[in-house]
Parts: sequence; C-alpha cells; structure tokens
Amino acid sequence: MGILQLISENIEMIYLIILMIFVGIELISHVPSVLHTPLMSGANAIHGVVIIGAIIVMGQAQETLHLILGFIAVVLGTLNVVGGFVVTDRMLEMFKKKK
Repeated sequence: MGILQLISENIEMIYLIILMIFVGIELISHVPSVLHTPLMSGANAIHGVVIIGAIIVMGQAQETLHLILGFIAVVLGTLNVVGGFVVTDRMLEMFKKKK
C-alpha cells in the first residue's frame, strides 16, 4: 500500500484533523492568559481518554509495532495525566492561606 493510497482512503480523517487544529487554535487564542494554566491542567487530566484508546489498541494488536506504539502511547498519556494533576495541585497550593 502506497502513501497516496493511504491518504486517499483516509481523506475524511485528514480533513477532520486539520479542522480540529484550526478550531483548537481559535479557541485557545481567545482564552485569557490567566486561565491558560487551569485549562491546560484540565486538558491534561482529560488526556486519560488517550490511555484508554491505547490500551484498546494494545489489546487488539497483531503486530509487534502496534504493541510498541500502544505501549508508548500509554506511557506518554500517563505522564500527561500525572503532569495535569501535579499542575492542578500546585495551583491549588497557591490559594491556601500561609501559616
């Protein structure tokens, strides 16, 4: 299967990804800078969906490459989720009274 055939079979997905990129850039550019950190920490926590998808891919993997890519996605998704919770915890510490 050539790259052109792969592109022609998945052209709807490519258009959808391009649309998502433009919508994401438009949404983020209108968020005040004060809210960037809470938005990013929430988005990282939602990233758990990627972990579930990667686990599903790993469960149905028939080739070693698919298994390795699924494992890498699980590791990176887990790092992103943990990072989101760490950032959220750090933000909440800023609002606590100092003793």
